[in-house]
Amino acid sequence: MAAKDTTDSTPLEAKKMLIYPPSSLSSGRQVTPFWKEKYERESKRYWDLFYKRHKNKFFKDRHYLDKEWGRYFEAREKSVVLEAGCGVGNTIFPLVSTYPDIYIHACDFSPRAIDIVKAHDRFRDDQINAFVCDLTLQDLNDLVPSSSVDIVTMVFVLSAVAPEKMPLVLQNIRKVIKPNGHILIRDYAWGDLAQERLTCKEQQISENFYVRGDGTRAYYFSEDFLTNLFKESGFYVKDISVCYKEVENRSKDLVMKRRWIQAVFSQTSENNRGSARNFEVEQADGRIDLINSFKDPTIDNEVDVSESIVEMFDSDPSLNEITIVRTRGYSFRIKGLSREHQHTCHSTGLMLWESALLMSNLISENPLIVAGKRVLELGCGSAGICSMISAQFAESVVSTDGDSEALQLLRENISSNLQQSLLEKIAIRKLIWGRKQDLEVIKELDCFNGGFEVIIGTDVSYSPEAISPLFFTSKELILKKDDGESKPCLILCHIERRVDEDSIVSAASDFGFRLVDRWVNGMRLNEGVISSWFSSGASWWVDFQSTPLTILYFEL
Repeated sequence: MAAKDTTDSTPLEAKKMLIYPPSSLSSGRQVTPFWKEKYERESKRYWDLFYKRHKNKFFKDRHYLDKEWGRYFEAREKSVVLEAGCGVGNTIFPLVSTYPDIYIHACDFSPRAIDIVKAHDRFRDDQINAFVCDLTLQDLNDLVPSSSVDIVTMVFVLSAVAPEKMPLVLQNIRKVIKPNGHILIRDYAWGDLAQERLTCKEQQISENFYVRGDGTRAYYFSEDFLTNLFKESGFYVKDISVCYKEVENRSKDLVMKRRWIQAVFSQTSENNRGSARNFEVEQADGRIDLINSFKDPTIDNEVDVSESIVEMFDSDPSLNEITIVRTRGYSFRIKGLSREHQHTCHSTGLMLWESALLMSNLISENPLIVAGKRVLELGCGSAGICSMISAQFAESVVSTDGDSEALQLLRENISSNLQQSLLEKIAIRKLIWGRKQDLEVIKELDCFNGGFEVIIGTDVSYSPEAISPLFFTSKELILKKDDGESKPCLILCHIERRVDEDSIVSAASDFGFRLVDRWVNGMRLNEGVISSWFSSGASWWVDFQSTPLTILYFEL
């Protein structure tokens, strides 16, 4: 759905229908449990995609570490280091260059990142033990000897872990660190620019924990939280500080106030905590030249928390990713938004959703759902996969959405995937639910002929403000009589998000719709209409078994 048009409207006209209604941006509403669990379950995949996209070009090598923490590496000859969450080696290779006698265990849960480390021209397997390891699941003792590590470095790593699993990481590290060893940590701090902007985009998973536009996550630490986290895991604070930096790029008229936290922990009690550092940056036109106003020589000029990191949460995702959709002998090339943006994108119609994939498979397996009928798809977005499958069997199909950008991409996808004879069966129209003039345009189509026999909506019930306009529009456009064999129907398929099913059914009843059948993924199949659509031997079904999908079948 698109923005509200204030002209010639009815009281039921939908407001601006985004996945995040503007009214909710200041409410502190978090992502749903489904999305929280999805980002946790697929965290490795999102980081693997990140390294596939950026390889070793995103983060700068951390040459500042010897200035910040050099005394810990110089205190012991041939130190053994564990670089936890090594990424592509931006900490590893500066360290081995500066301290050629150290030995490094380097782990990351992204296999692609470890492959990039091993392909580095300075990688030596007699000095660097690089391996894949999820520190929240796997036992480090299986890969690193107990109490053998002098120094553990964690640079912008712990923030990528769900806060409830951070103690698991620290307990794992405690198994391999020496009693007099040190953990050196640098990470995002509470109040950083990135956190402020993520808050405005309603990308919060839990308190101070957010998902970025590419599906990776970040936690923003306070001194108290980080101190208590380590204390509860048996570590003492040796040094902790929150650092401030203002980065300006005048050529882009961009000023970024960055905050990060830096700390040292050990298993022995030492009362010598450091104090916070405060400094600013002056800027040359068109370049980011960092000049410290603080005269402390240990403060670095090369911090990888500046402009490049903004790209991770404030990027403009491409609409050109091609998804190949295959169902029962049909194959479509769908252009749209990358799947990792499916929660954080503010327009719901620019990507292909699981509910649309499920319904397209069901229609292709059961052509009688739409065969010879006039079909309307509501809120079909840019993919239009249900409309394209329906066009193979239906008398006619009208594909609608309220978002102009989604409609433009929809036209491109349909025209590039269907042959001319099928294109002649499809009409594409803008439809803002409840908007009188849009409804009249649909009713004037030759294929309307008194109403549609099948109306389909996939993931169109995610917003409370949309429910009444959805059923009002459906009642206006559905055929009011039946042929005695099958009654006109409204089929909704969705993943549970913000609107509970009781609210949907109640609103449907208010507009004269009766819930005839209901299917919930994971529940035992009944003898109803929807159950008859499922074939026990369908190979495609395995792709949906873990997705909490629901189908509601209404008649007027």
